[in-house]
Amino acid sequence: MSLDNEQYDLEIDAAAGDKKTTVKRLLRYAMQVKMPLLFALLMLTVAVATDLAGPLVAKRLIDVHITGIEKPWYQAPADDRYAATYKEGSYKRADHFAAGETRSGEIRVLQVGRDYYFVPGAVAFDGRREALDGGGIGITRGTESARYEADKLSKTELYQFFKPELGGLLRLCWYYFGLVVISALFAYGQRYFLQASANRVIRKMRNDVFEHINRLPVRYFDNLPAGKIVSRITNDTEAIRELYVTVLANFFTGGINMIGIFAALFLLDARLASICLFILPVLGVWIYLYGKVAKRYNRIIRSTLSEINGRINETIQGMAIIRAFRKEKKMEAEFEQYNEENYAYKRKLLSLNSWTGHNLVNVIRNIAYVALIWYFGAGAIGGAQGAVTLGVLYAFVDYLNRLFQPIVNIVNQLPNLESALVSSERVFVLLDETGESVSDERMPRYKGNVAFENVWFGYNPEEKVLKGITFEAKQGQTVALIGHTGSGKSSIINLLFRFYDVDSGRITIDGMNVNDMPRQTMREHMGIVLQDPFLFTGTIASNVSMDDPSISRERVEQALAAVGADRQLKHLRRGIDERVIEKGGTLSAGQRQLISFARALAFDPAILILDEATSNIDTETEAVIQDALEVVKQGRTTFVIAHRLSTIRNADLILVLDRGVIEERGNHDELMQLKGKYYQMYQLQQGEKTDGGPAKVGPVLGVSPL
Repeated sequence: MSLDNEQYDLEIDAAAGDKKTTVKRLLRYAMQVKMPLLFALLMLTVAVATDLAGPLVAKRLIDVHITGIEKPWYQAPADDRYAATYKEGSYKRADHFAAGETRSGEIRVLQVGRDYYFVPGAVAFDGRREALDGGGIGITRGTESARYEADKLSKTELYQFFKPELGGLLRLCWYYFGLVVISALFAYGQRYFLQASANRVIRKMRNDVFEHINRLPVRYFDNLPAGKIVSRITNDTEAIRELYVTVLANFFTGGINMIGIFAALFLLDARLASICLFILPVLGVWIYLYGKVAKRYNRIIRSTLSEINGRINETIQGMAIIRAFRKEKKMEAEFEQYNEENYAYKRKLLSLNSWTGHNLVNVIRNIAYVALIWYFGAGAIGGAQGAVTLGVLYAFVDYLNRLFQPIVNIVNQLPNLESALVSSERVFVLLDETGESVSDERMPRYKGNVAFENVWFGYNPEEKVLKGITFEAKQGQTVALIGHTGSGKSSIINLLFRFYDVDSGRITIDGMNVNDMPRQTMREHMGIVLQDPFLFTGTIASNVSMDDPSISRERVEQALAAVGADRQLKHLRRGIDERVIEKGGTLSAGQRQLISFARALAFDPAILILDEATSNIDTETEAVIQDALEVVKQGRTTFVIAHRLSTIRNADLILVLDRGVIEERGNHDELMQLKGKYYQMYQLQQGEKTDGGPAKVGPVLGVSPL
């Protein structure tokens, strides 16, 4: 099962930003915690330096204190600290003589196979060694050969020549151990500070994204499911955290390690180090080509994951409807499509990683080893074996092994790098959406005189929902909006609350253009009760006060009592401290609506909007609310959207809308005398109420009978 990738093109193209720009913005976020990052980088440098010093210590240990036994020895006093005794003589190695100190009676100690021989004299040249049958040893170099008298040393006699080096050997071992401990401590420190810095960066980024969501216009959320937004705040930012913690740590560690290793290689032998430089351009080309191929896969993977989150969110929100209409299988099939698409591209990415992962590293490593073997092999064939010591050879092999470990780590992080960059693009696309700063500005409570002056508006530029709306609501008046679905009632409320802005015309409050006021400042003195009230996780009291410190508990209780909610909620075990889960699922529709009314009243708004607030409650609760409304409306300009015309008979102004135009206006008595649309609607509803049977529903209501 596979989906056409065109369905992701819009989201993928939106996320496909400039890679350089994305990296720059990530660096700007990192610079907000630059001191801990620099400290982590410094600790990393120390950890790498101490770690890379180990082979150099081992080289000296081998060349000076182990294989150094083959250097020339000269006669010396027996009480000299570096003297080694053999039979009646005592000898000191050449590198332990002070400058200008007299040397005489040279001898040599040479290894032949697994044994050591004492040679009582100088050796002309070095080369291939062998023990002779008649005693002594022979040395051959090319066409030259020489024979030397020599005595095979026993273990006790050999120990006398190693004994002067034990102090230095143990000292270097302690140095090596100290370097290991320091490297471990600084490695721990750099990882701790790097992760702490990364967590601070992601905390800042998530705060920025969430704050920006609060600044985005409502129109933005009309076109993007909530699950996709949640995916960007959680999944995408977590991928970015991995970029700072894991990817950058490995790139930094690998980069510093490679710099240090190449420096050590050049220090040991510039020619071989130059041969190994081919690794750098190969690695650079590798990263570039991998990124080109993997980016497309990662974008589709992140997009399908976003779709999956959107589907999960939608399924949970609509679980009751899905089960009521037996659509579980359909939802599972749709989810499986996105899940299968996500799996298919993850499989493609896995295949790409397998082809370009350890296999390529092994090829590069083998080429480097061939270069090493060729270099030392050519030197041996040319008769220059003595030019390279065993310690240098050991250090080269050690450094070469160490060189490929950071390369493996870098290569292993390439998938995470590309995934994090794609996630960063998606987050930055969200942050680049035009928003409006949340204002803390306060203004005195306005009177509530509202005027719409020739207002035109459409959710889509090509289709106008409101067409030349003009009316005035004076302080303390109740304005009712009625009409069929799609006539523009809710659009008027959305414009008044400035969830959207008018296309032309203007809306004023007390003569002030609402577009000249910050949205949050204007809404400070407005309250709204929706048809389907939304309750937040917390308590009944916190849902009334919205955790506003200016609203006391006494005020909360007064607001609940004013709307009659105290009688509805008194049976709850904890009263107004009863816990409320998401959306108030444990409360009845009437209880949720009463809490919503109390919330609006507690904030003492100058303008109150009731958007079909009594349509989902029972008749008894509606009667309680109708009594409460007379209290709530006092001193406030009230806008009411209602389908039950009996609830708006006392409105000061009733506006009858049809297809975005005000067809009729006036109070109940005036509209009944017109005998127009309002009259027909009212008579129809009264007939339904009186007869209790089905009534003919015509075009006045904008719907057709089932």
